[in-house]
Amino acid sequence: MIMNTKTALITGASSGIGMATAIVLARNGINLILCGRRQKRLEGLKSELDSYCNIHTLNFDVRDKKEVFSKIESLPDAFSTIDILINNAGNAHGLDTIQDGNVEDWEAMIDINVKGLLYVSKAILPKMLQKESGHIINIGSTAGKEVYPRGNVYCASKYAVDAINQGMRIDLNGKGIKVGAINPGMVATEFSEVRFKGDSQKATKVYQGFTPLQAQDIAEIIWFTVTRPAHVNIADLTVMALDQASSTIVNKK
Repeated sequence: MIMNTKTALITGASSGIGMATAIVLARNGINLILCGRRQKRLEGLKSELDSYCNIHTLNFDVRDKKEVFSKIESLPDAFSTIDILINNAGNAHGLDTIQDGNVEDWEAMIDINVKGLLYVSKAILPKMLQKESGHIINIGSTAGKEVYPRGNVYCASKYAVDAINQGMRIDLNGKGIKVGAINPGMVATEFSEVRFKGDSQKATKVYQGFTPLQAQDIAEIIWFTVTRPAHVNIADLTVMALDQASSTIVNKK
């Protein structure tokens, strides 16, 4: 299905699920607004994909409320009508017990995973409401469905995403705007390297002994979600690798 009149804004587009989603959407003719903190990566992705669709980049940190609103307000006319919002930006910092946790890590997770999602959504919703059309996809996590040891604040931030997703869907009911969440389990991206603060050896061990999900898997699910008929809304979807049964049960060999 080609949707070449649509425009999608993706946060966290410079790596992982966000980047993979940009590639899948672009190859299917969706115009893109790529958002992220790493401008060089965004420009590289734009160069790779601009033969498929029209692309605009926005370099900002979702934690910066003023910057979020000013950058989205600055969009040129050709990109000012956003049909699909993919709230993908998010990360985990540390894997400590609550008593040993780092307050700065807690703040970063809450600021990015929760407040950042709210800022971007708030900036984009008015035009969706005006045209009574739109689709918001919030990238959650199995961590927002089940708390695991040392997950404490990260899990709390993803439980918040789950609650916001439900609240959005209720509040926007009857407004012509689809709202849904995709909640991946273990996906082999830069996620663990960020969590372990650059310790690539620790990060690699997370995905050893089994076949984890890939960013491409989630991107294809997002494409499936945005191409459903107008009356169909995928409200809440959880996806895990075959070897993952829960947050703590993984069949490693």
